[in-house]
Amino acid sequence: MAQTIAATNEHVWKELVESGDSRQMRGRPDWTDMVFFLLLSAGAAYALVALSQSMDIYEKLILVGTVPSLVWLGWLWRPLRTLLVASGLSALFAIWLYQGDIARADQAFLLQYLFSSQSAILWMCMLFVLATVCYWLGFVSQTAAWLGTALSWGAVYAGTTGLLVRWREGHLMGPDLGHIPVSNLYEVFVLFALITTLFYLYYERRYATRTLGGFVMLVVTSTVVFLLWYSFTRDAYEIQPLVPALKSWWMKLHVPANFIGYGTFSLAAMVGFAYLVKENGETKSWRKLLPLFVLGVLLAVEPMVFRTEGLSATWMIYFGIGVVLVGAILTFRGPISRKLPALEILDDIMYRAIAIGFAFFTVATILGALWAADAWGAYWQWDPKETWALIVWLNYAAWLHLRLMKGLRGTLAAYWSLVGLLITGFAFLGVNMFLSGLHSYGAL
Repeated sequence: MAQTIAATNEHVWKELVESGDSRQMRGRPDWTDMVFFLLLSAGAAYALVALSQSMDIYEKLILVGTVPSLVWLGWLWRPLRTLLVASGLSALFAIWLYQGDIARADQAFLLQYLFSSQSAILWMCMLFVLATVCYWLGFVSQTAAWLGTALSWGAVYAGTTGLLVRWREGHLMGPDLGHIPVSNLYEVFVLFALITTLFYLYYERRYATRTLGGFVMLVVTSTVVFLLWYSFTRDAYEIQPLVPALKSWWMKLHVPANFIGYGTFSLAAMVGFAYLVKENGETKSWRKLLPLFVLGVLLAVEPMVFRTEGLSATWMIYFGIGVVLVGAILTFRGPISRKLPALEILDDIMYRAIAIGFAFFTVATILGALWAADAWGAYWQWDPKETWALIVWLNYAAWLHLRLMKGLRGTLAAYWSLVGLLITGFAFLGVNMFLSGLHSYGAL
């Protein structure tokens, strides 16, 4: 099986090169990379001079280290540079529109409807939902599939702009409110949606297929539903002061690394779902599909616990729509499976996503231990959040070990990735709702 996967990937790569496609050929750095480096360096230098009093030495080192990291990532994947430049310019334009007065968010037309953080993030939500619809329509129309990609990029642009503007808005509201926007559930859900989508768009371009968009964007749309529900039922979009434990430069490293893990694990799970649909595309018996249907139902019912008293109408509707969608996908598995990439390609994407996620999640866990020692005086205290982070880590460590040592592939790997999403979902949110501990500041 390993030789088959390698041969298939090699064949795909050769086809792309022979057809003149340069997706896999990064080439040498050119003048555009230098311009991008100079732009980032100028921005970092300005921040170091103008905001020096607001940063400690560690935050300054993080800022300086971010420049070569982003330049390297921009060289690896050129579309990322365009996104960062466009979002950065839009954020600067929004900051200029504020003119130092947060009240202008409700006065200036462009801020009120486009460039304030809340407006930009609402645009992101709408574009993600439309992208999901277009990706599914893409199974019958190439134009719709292309539109799904365009809308996904638009959503990422809007969300990135919104987070950058929100960072500035906090400082405009007061010196004790300004902080990097990765400190609460509202902000990290935006971050999660952006990271998951960016990784998907990278694989979409690398493997020259848009048919996975409908699957991956389902989890992003679920994030949007939660984000909207959380915003309008809890006023979560309001910028609040940080609790003492979060006033640390560790947060700038730990949280993004953690959510790269969450995002790639979620992507791998949805690719695993697509793998199982592809594998059972011509299966006539529903008995073989029952485990997959049950897992889909469990993933749809999991958010029903997002309630305060009784059953939430929002999540009951969500559950109903989720079950219908899973049933519809399995019902039309034949035509859907014929459009999906080869099983070997799906297996390879699933593996790469989990490998990247595991690496970043490992780094995040180590950083979290160091942060805990700095904040609470101990590296590990078996806090519920820490315990479940360890469970997530062990789950994917076992997945990777069995793949590399025992050749884990195919059906079992795909089902395991879906179960992993249930585990990760509980570690992400379930712990906050049901188990109190040192991380209770993230509670619903």
